[in-house]
Amino acid sequence: RNGSGKSNFFLAIQFVLSDEFSHMRPEQRQQLLHEGSGPRVVNAYVEITFDNTDNRIPIEKEEVTIRRVIGFKKDQYFLDKKNVTKTDVMNLLESAGFSRSNPYYIVKQGRINQMAVAPDSQRLKLLREVAGTRVYDERKEESLGILKDTEGKIEKIDEFLQYIEERLKTLEEEKEELKEYQKWDRMHRSLEYTMYDKELREVRDKLEALDQQRLEEGDRTKDFTIHLSTTANEIKFLERDLKELEIKTSSTRTERDQLSEDRQLQIRQKAKLELDLKDLDEICNDDLATKGTSAEELAQVEEQIKTAQEALNQVIPQFEEQKELEQSCNSQLRMNEQRRTELYAKKGRNLEFTDQKKRDEWIRSELKTYGSNLSDKEEQLKTVEKEVSDTKEKIEKITEEIAERSENLDERKKEIEETNKELNEAKIKRDEVQNKRKDLWRQDSNFEQSLNTSKEQLDEAERQLRSTVSKAFNNGIDAIKKIVREKNISGVYGPLIENFKCNEKFFTAVEVTAGNRLFYIIVDTDKTASQILSIMNKNKMSGEVNFLPLNRLSFKEIQYPTSNDVIPMVSKLEYNQIFKPAMETIFGKTLICRSLEIASQYARNEHMDCITLDGDQVSRRGALTGGDYDKRKSRLDSQRQVWYWQAKLQEEESNAGKIKGDMEEVDSELSKLVSAVQKLETKQIQLRETYERQKMDVQNLSVEKKQLEKHLDTKTRLKMMLEGDLTALRGTVASLQQELGTELLSQLTEDEQEEVKKLNREISSLQSQIRESLERRSKLEVEKNMYENLLHNNLFKRKDQLLSNIDEFGMTERKQEYDRKKAEFAQATEGMEATKKRLEWLENEMDVYTKKCKELATQIEHKRGKEREIQESIEEESKNMEKMANKRAVKLRKKEDVMRKIRELGSLPADAFEKYQNMSLKELWKLMNKCNTELKKYAHVNKKALDQFVSFSEQKRKKYRLRLCVDTTA
Repeated sequence: RNGSGKSNFFLAIQFVLSDEFSHMRPEQRQQLLHEGSGPRVVNAYVEITFDNTDNRIPIEKEEVTIRRVIGFKKDQYFLDKKNVTKTDVMNLLESAGFSRSNPYYIVKQGRINQMAVAPDSQRLKLLREVAGTRVYDERKEESLGILKDTEGKIEKIDEFLQYIEERLKTLEEEKEELKEYQKWDRMHRSLEYTMYDKELREVRDKLEALDQQRLEEGDRTKDFTIHLSTTANEIKFLERDLKELEIKTSSTRTERDQLSEDRQLQIRQKAKLELDLKDLDEICNDDLATKGTSAEELAQVEEQIKTAQEALNQVIPQFEEQKELEQSCNSQLRMNEQRRTELYAKKGRNLEFTDQKKRDEWIRSELKTYGSNLSDKEEQLKTVEKEVSDTKEKIEKITEEIAERSENLDERKKEIEETNKELNEAKIKRDEVQNKRKDLWRQDSNFEQSLNTSKEQLDEAERQLRSTVSKAFNNGIDAIKKIVREKNISGVYGPLIENFKCNEKFFTAVEVTAGNRLFYIIVDTDKTASQILSIMNKNKMSGEVNFLPLNRLSFKEIQYPTSNDVIPMVSKLEYNQIFKPAMETIFGKTLICRSLEIASQYARNEHMDCITLDGDQVSRRGALTGGDYDKRKSRLDSQRQVWYWQAKLQEEESNAGKIKGDMEEVDSELSKLVSAVQKLETKQIQLRETYERQKMDVQNLSVEKKQLEKHLDTKTRLKMMLEGDLTALRGTVASLQQELGTELLSQLTEDEQEEVKKLNREISSLQSQIRESLERRSKLEVEKNMYENLLHNNLFKRKDQLLSNIDEFGMTERKQEYDRKKAEFAQATEGMEATKKRLEWLENEMDVYTKKCKELATQIEHKRGKEREIQESIEEESKNMEKMANKRAVKLRKKEDVMRKIRELGSLPADAFEKYQNMSLKELWKLMNKCNTELKKYAHVNKKALDQFVSFSEQKRKKYRLRLCVDTTA
């Protein structure tokens, strides 16, 4: 059925078994691999599995699998999952009957018709291919070609054997002459050997002398180098001391300049305080004078008040007595006049009323009116009595309140004085703490400057250390530190160089032994190292890192040789025992030796690495490493400088931390004191406001009390009037009630007439008493008002004014301000004196530091001059060493030339080494000339006849064996 995929299967089989898809361009491969959308593939394959139960394919398996894998550029073939070539696959298929050129097993459309009309020869060829005979035909042709080549080789061998036979006959004839030649030649070579041997011995003697001289020069150079290194270290320490002195000088100079500014400020403050004290002293003296005058005048005023008060106390009882008498007489007078009026009215009623009944009606009407008036008067009297009672209570309360407020005023005054005292003490203490804070600020500034300098020196030391190793190592160490800091990874102990110390004399040996391993990172476990590496790879951090995981490092306890000439290097290292695996791994198999000869001996005998203090190294495998080592670029010395400045920086940070801690405490104490001063000032203001307010309240209460007393006096008089009116009304009512129902008469009764006469006499007497009492009361009132005006409007006010002058807060405050200013002045004077002493001490210190700096600079210059001299000596020694090296090189070349000539002599006779040794050089030359003369006779002799005879005989044997082998093969 069309579309079922037959073509795909056909093409897949053809893809593996035929050459249809052998030569494809890249774009065709791309189309074959992928066409359309989606992710692209990079390769594809077709695999065919053959049933080989009939063993048609020459492989002893029941199933054979062939796979072809196609990529963008090349194809691969697999036979039973093993990679093979395309040729192997095609040969295997052809041996099984699959033709490559005419694949009959793949029948294309129209192929059958083509085969039907093909000629017989073509069909025969197809049948042979189908039967698999083509392979054997091809192999037959190859075998025939090989056979032809073999026949050619045999002919060549026969020709070469014939040539050798002829050459051997010629060489046999030349052998006799050659023997005579060899006799003189042996003698000639023996003489040459003897002459060369004498020359070689002479050269060796001279070389030994040069080596001895070179060793002596080397020792001198070594001494110069050690001296140079010592001088360089001395210069380094002197420069460090000079730097520290310069830091101290700068710090001292800064402090001195600051103190000079502070001293100028103190001088200005002292001058200002002196002027303020002078002004306050004058004000306080004026206050004292004013207070003394006011006290004298107060005594006089109090005496006057006492006199006036005594006089007033005498007048007031008399005045009150006359006043009461006057009121009593007026009351009695009104009652008598009322009674008399009533009697006169009763007498005239017969004229007003015609009969008793009308009179009684009128009386009832009047009684009713009087009853209403009486009720009103009683109500008014009750109201007035209540007001009088309330006013008295108010006066009593105000009197108590005035007494209480007066007591509070005294307490407030004491509180204000105590507060002023506390405020002054707090201000003095605040000023002391501020001065202390200034000193701490100055110290902190000095420490900060020293700290910055130490940081710069530490950075310089770290830069110098970093310059001794490659950038990759530095980047790796920085990356690890960053990872440990950010990820808080434990178990990372840093580079090896940071975890041990040793004596300075072993620096060179230790550095040469460890090399770049000094910067390997020590970690607790390999897991920690893997974690760090994964983070570095993940974050793409650059740098080279090497780890020493302590859990993976294993070492054996080594039995070191006991000798005064060698020292185990690891025994001279100071380190924490947890790092022992790392130290043993790096330094455990190294011995420090006195000399290179001893190092060579122990490296050979003990099978350990050995090194001298100069860094000359002998490996246990035999290699020697050495040369000049620049100790001025020592890594361990740089690390020591880093540790020194780290310790110094840590110490200065600790001191700076203490200063900052003290500053924080002082700031806290100052804040508390400032807060306390502010609170005390606020409290003082509040107390003063409260005092003034209470003082004003006392004055207002006194005024209110006077007003209430006046009001009470008015109400008391009103009460007495109301009581008199009530008495009169009650009398009238009683009289009318008596008259009601009585007979209407034209005249009063005798009793009533007597009563009228009596009332007239009493009225006249009362009026006379009232006039006399009024006259006496008026005189007493004038006298009382005079004393009261004198007391209240003059003496009391003056007394209050004088008391205010004496007890004025301003005067107390000015005195306290004077005391405070005086204390500040004393403190300023003391501070100026301390500053002066400090400045003098700093000047002395500056002089000492300057002197020491000059001395150190002189020493450094002297040392540098000495260093230059040593360097010049070393350069001179280097030139001498170079000259000796050149001489030695010439002698070595001559030695090599002589030894080469000896080697070129070849094998020598047995007696050549001793036969001519006792002859002189002249005798040897005579024999040499004789030999040369004899050898000239045999100049035509083939010198290599014997060698050629032996060589040709050997070639003859080889060719015979080769021909025999070829004949056997054929």
